[in-house]
Amino acid sequence: MKDKRIAFVGIGRMGSNMARHLKDQGYTISAVSDVSAELSKAVADELGAKACSTLAEVTAAADVIITVVSDDQAMYDIFTNDGDNLLEGASGKAFINCATIRPKTHIDLAAKSKEVGAEYLEGCMASSISQAREGTLYLMVAGDEGAFNSSKPLLDELSVNMRYTGEIGSAAKVKALVNMVMNINTAGLAEGLGLGDALGLDLKMLQEVFSQTGANSRVLETDAEDMEDRDHECWFSAAHASKDSGIAQSLAEDVGLNLPLNDATKAQYDKMIEKGLGELDKSGVAELTFKGRNEA
Repeated sequence: MKDKRIAFVGIGRMGSNMARHLKDQGYTISAVSDVSAELSKAVADELGAKACSTLAEVTAAADVIITVVSDDQAMYDIFTNDGDNLLEGASGKAFINCATIRPKTHIDLAAKSKEVGAEYLEGCMASSISQAREGTLYLMVAGDEGAFNSSKPLLDELSVNMRYTGEIGSAAKVKALVNMVMNINTAGLAEGLGLGDALGLDLKMLQEVFSQTGANSRVLETDAEDMEDRDHECWFSAAHASKDSGIAQSLAEDVGLNLPLNDATKAQYDKMIEKGLGELDKSGVAELTFKGRNEA
């Protein structure tokens, strides 16, 4: 696929580093677009790409368009805005959409893409900024299997592991559950460390014990030290955690399930947003659980 021109819409921390990695691997990054024109120009200059002022320009300049935008509304905006959207002149193009959004949004936009003769894949990511830069993402991919097979060489360049989940919407469901469980684990770890601190326990010792027992989890490795040190540099924001827990909440409501742990976790991240902490990393939930921090 290295003969294909690749464009990115949404070049924040994840999108820009995915683009840098593909550039390093010999791909042509032909166009970029972002809500921040300044960021778009900077990344375009770095990668030798065109900083597009319209979405139709992005589609015209590329064969494959990778979108990494913030939420459902942003995704609808770039595909369906009157006057300027990615589906203008999109026949024969391929879209790979990496945002964490509701399954229904993917289903809607896949149908609209098909109407104009374009392919559409979900490329849900469960990884960090550094993994985007290194091409070691974990991807959950859904959509037409033929389209998946056509795009697989490119997806392989971006990932160290990948799972094809089936029809459109399925990858978004899996990603919602991944983030739901991750967010619950993060909030639970914050409570465990917060209580341990209040009890006067050595937190390094407590983390070591957690790592060797049923209290172990991936977030223990990624977030525990940051919770202790109050280092909440943003890798995955509390605002995004709230959004993603909300997606899981909505899916549960659709099938008549009650998920009290997810509901409580979302309430914690909502509280962070209310306190003006929404742009902290999700590890910042510890600010609500350690005694003496951000007391209401």
